[in-house]
Amino acid sequence: MDSEDKRPLASLVALSAVTASMCCLPSVIWVLFAGSSAIVAADQLSNNLYYSWVRYALYAVSLSMVAIGLVIYFRKRGVCSLDDVKKERRKVVNTSLAVFTASIITYLFWNFVILEILGIAIGLPWEDSAFWN
Repeated sequence: MDSEDKRPLASLVALSAVTASMCCLPSVIWVLFAGSSAIVAADQLSNNLYYSWVRYALYAVSLSMVAIGLVIYFRKRGVCSLDDVKKERRKVVNTSLAVFTASIITYLFWNFVILEILGIAIGLPWEDSAFWN
């Protein structure tokens, strides 16, 4: 697999991780653009999104994006029928497992490290609930 072949998969992983973290990302962006006057409202927004059904809906959308993206990826490479999948079983299974695993790891790092540190740095009161505490 060359780098041109990996590019759509890397984009798929990154996009699914950002989608899954949309319960926290808007709050960080809001405070970055509105300043410290929006901290309380942005914190309430992230709490409302994270501790409700929205988080699970975002997970479902992200999972669907990965699944549909993999179908499109394999169809563009000639794996269009179930017989083709059976012939290329090892490649399909290994690629799918790698993409799902990379998506989860990227989401965990993006949401619980990058966004957490960025949110704390701009003043959001997330330090008490940070995973390292």
